[in-house]
Amino acid sequence: MSKKIYSPRNLIRTAILVDGGFFIKRYKSLYDEESYKDPKIIADNFYKMIMEHVKDEYLYRVIYYDCLPFSKKVSLPISGETKDFSKDEYAKKKNYLFEELKKKRKVALRLGELKDGRKWIPYPRVLNKLKNGEISWSDLTDDDFYRDLKQKGVDIKIGVDIASLAIKRMVDKIILISGDSDFVPAAKLARREGIDFILDPMHNDVVPSLFEHIDGLKSTSPKPINKKKK
Repeated sequence: MSKKIYSPRNLIRTAILVDGGFFIKRYKSLYDEESYKDPKIIADNFYKMIMEHVKDEYLYRVIYYDCLPFSKKVSLPISGETKDFSKDEYAKKKNYLFEELKKKRKVALRLGELKDGRKWIPYPRVLNKLKNGEISWSDLTDDDFYRDLKQKGVDIKIGVDIASLAIKRMVDKIILISGDSDFVPAAKLARREGIDFILDPMHNDVVPSLFEHIDGLKSTSPKPINKKKK
């Protein structure tokens, strides 16, 4: 039998699990553009959002799931020039964000890997222009392609941690910041174990298959701003 973890004054024990890729995508939509440029501000806003969830509860831990940035040297698709992605601004920014998150109390990182498909793929908008005859293949540049990269191990880590926290009764409540229906089996297991399972989709639409298997819905990030058409 697992050892029960007691919280101060018998407060509700809450764990917050965060899909990092989802968080960053929604952050860009909900927060001002200037704050997105500074990883320290992102980390600070992230922690404020987290603390709005717990308030008078006992925060067991915040687990942030993501992948290390792509850092290989590869040849670009059109020019053939070599690019070192470890020196790319996006990679530097992401690593900086990870360092800032590590400084936050009770925040732990679970990092997966990026699988390199070893090929370049034209953006959909570029393919549409090619299809419509607006441009030809000879017009393409390196900027018209993206690297075939896929996350590996992140969703599995989230699912395993949800199951572990629930079965071992380490917490009373799990808050998942995500919008991925892949976590439905883990959410169902947690609820069967008596865990209060709350979803924070950061004001994003929730697929019915996920909404059906949660105990509550709550977003603590700023609400989307409806921009009026001029």
